[in-house]
Amino acid sequence: MPSQQTIDLVKATVPALRAHGEAITTHFYQSMFRDFPAVKAFFNQAHQANGSQPRALAGAVLAYAAHIDRLEEIAPALPAIIQKHVSLGIAPEHYPIVGQCLLRAIREVLGEAATDDILAAWAEAYGELAALLIAAEEKVYADTAAQPGGWRGTRRFVVARRVRESDEILSLHLRPEDGGALPAWLPGQYIALVLDIGGATLRRNYSLSAAPGGDGLRISVKRQAGGVASNWLHDQAVEGTVLAVTPPAGEFTLAEGSRPLLFITAGVGITPALAMLEAAAPAGRRIGFVHAARTPAVAAFRARIEAIAAAHAGVTPRFRYSATAADAPEHGRIDAAALAGLLPADGAVDVYLLGPAPFMREMLGLLDTLGVARERVRVEFFGPKEALAG
Repeated sequence: MPSQQTIDLVKATVPALRAHGEAITTHFYQSMFRDFPAVKAFFNQAHQANGSQPRALAGAVLAYAAHIDRLEEIAPALPAIIQKHVSLGIAPEHYPIVGQCLLRAIREVLGEAATDDILAAWAEAYGELAALLIAAEEKVYADTAAQPGGWRGTRRFVVARRVRESDEILSLHLRPEDGGALPAWLPGQYIALVLDIGGATLRRNYSLSAAPGGDGLRISVKRQAGGVASNWLHDQAVEGTVLAVTPPAGEFTLAEGSRPLLFITAGVGITPALAMLEAAAPAGRRIGFVHAARTPAVAAFRARIEAIAAAHAGVTPRFRYSATAADAPEHGRIDAAALAGLLPADGAVDVYLLGPAPFMREMLGLLDTLGVARERVRVEFFGPKEALAG
């Protein structure tokens, strides 16, 4: 726990962080990438270009400053951060780099307002948080490596098969090059690929799109306009290509229990939900699965979902296509009527929501209207979570 003087000084910077937080974090990233270019591999530069990552970090820094004496209030956000760090391979030696660049950004953006005492307080506060995260991440690294089939760092996987799921989405079936076992990962988790493209190292997370139990892993990648990694995987990751893969990670996983389930997905957000559906359907749970896409041509896995529904009476799928002709079957957006019939009368349901930020904001509003308690809704979003509140 930081000293009381540090707590008081850090909390005193809250107004300045509200006013200048994004300027500080933008400066932070720019200077860090300039002086420590190797760390760029850990960050998706698309999130830098559109400003979402600096905004997200500004929010996180502000939340830490405001709650430094009540860390239990921000504790629920830590597991997702820890899992993401582990998936990307964040190591203890990265934390001093971040601390150095963050303190410099605070000093240079705030100027004379960033006194020596304030900078010393932030150095202590950051050190406390870094120590907490390093210890928690080391435990996850060690536990993951110790389980049967587990590993630490990267492991070589071979692209065994490519399957075109839609006009935009390609599945890659990955098998361990060493022929060894796989760990008992959980539906909803993701891996990271460490790619060398054009001489630059990139790390990208991809959800596992099939339930555990096979002899390999499957990821399903949407081709993104201008996406360096996604376009390389679509065009260059042919059968036989060897990829460096980190162990499955993530806390957005299928909860045990017997409550009805409702999956609401859009676009490539369907991938972790499909793995959850495959795992949950044989247990006989009542499951609604609603998927939105622009057109049937870009929608993936419809045949697979319908096959699961045909084999399990409790599964009800629904599809909506926003960019089809007005008189086309299933034209339109997901609305309250599409969801209402899938919700139990008593509201005892677990909802899993996945898709682009605007879609998720819209669905959260519909669920509020339908009386679904927010604590019953879990969201997965590969991007700054703050985008969901905008």
